[in-house]
Amino acid sequence: MKTNKSEEFSLRDNRIADFAKALAHPARVAILQILLKRNSCVCGDLVEELPIAQSTVSQHLKELKNAGIIKGEIEGTKVCYCLDPVNWNEMKKHLGRFIESGCTPGNCC
Repeated sequence: MKTNKSEEFSLRDNRIADFAKALAHPARVAILQILLKRNSCVCGDLVEELPIAQSTVSQHLKELKNAGIIKGEIEGTKVCYCLDPVNWNEMKKHLGRFIESGCTPGNCC
């Protein structure tokens, strides 16, 4: 039986990896920047601002939502997306600690 290697790592390490994976595409970074400016947005508004198709924007929104970075609320026939403040702060905390624990002058190769 195949095992999931991610189970062998800490919850924190897996969470950092999930956030990093969600941020690993420039379209997702652009979507987050738009949501940071506007606070909320529907998919069609994002499509107007990005150089990619609606279906591609939807896929990127799905990835961000699966990572918990954004959430979507149904408003009539549309879904309004915004940052999830709890998970956004968790991401900032975990990624910040991870980056701050890195190389400093004099202790790296």
